[in-house]
Amino acid sequence: MVTPAGIKNLSRNGVARAFASWFGALYVRAANITTSWTSDGMAGPTALWETNTPFIGCFWHGRMIMMSSNWHPARPLYMLISGHPDGKLVARVVRLLGFKTLEGSTRRGGADALRAMLRILRDGGSIGITPDGPHGPRMRVSHGTIALAKLSGAPLLPTTFSSTKGKVFKSWDRFFLAGLFGKGVFLWGDPIYVPRDADAAEMERLRLVLEDSLNTLTRSADDRCGRIPVVPETDNPRTDATSGMAEETSP
Repeated sequence: MVTPAGIKNLSRNGVARAFASWFGALYVRAANITTSWTSDGMAGPTALWETNTPFIGCFWHGRMIMMSSNWHPARPLYMLISGHPDGKLVARVVRLLGFKTLEGSTRRGGADALRAMLRILRDGGSIGITPDGPHGPRMRVSHGTIALAKLSGAPLLPTTFSSTKGKVFKSWDRFFLAGLFGKGVFLWGDPIYVPRDADAAEMERLRLVLEDSLNTLTRSADDRCGRIPVVPETDNPRTDATSGMAEETSP
């Protein structure tokens, strides 16, 4: 059984990380190819892609694994990934899948990442972020996500996925690893715009709008795939001792 310590050691070992990244990208491609996917709510992203309008794709940290399969292959996407060793492992997988990455966080120490994201959005690229990453609380939107939308003028587009096959892990984010040969769904919500003159009260309102949209979409996706929905964290307790242990396995 893979333990949390084993995962951390793997992410810190350069050779092992390279192999794990290659295998991870191969697995994501296999899950994408062997799963029968449907997509709902595509009008929002399609309209923006067709007009070359950059936007900020938002998805929960626990649902990031298949997001590369939920994107227009001809449109540039930069994914914001934590600079921690395990984040570097994820970043390498993302790059192997053909996307670009930025190191940083919307929560702390992210000034450089913020400037880089604003530059990318200004130049016509889109950003993919996990508003509850890199450490939670699970399924709660950070204030930095809303600040990015306000400063850039780019809309926030919530999205998620679920599948009839896969595992939910007892990590802080309840990471969902999609399985093979299942039926899956990608869901998109409506664009959310944060006005440049939004005050603190309006930004908080829109933060909750995005949070509610993401949670509603994720619950709906899980319901459609016959899964027990993952619930948001009510506070921010850390149970790292259970991180990486399988919680739920689909039939």
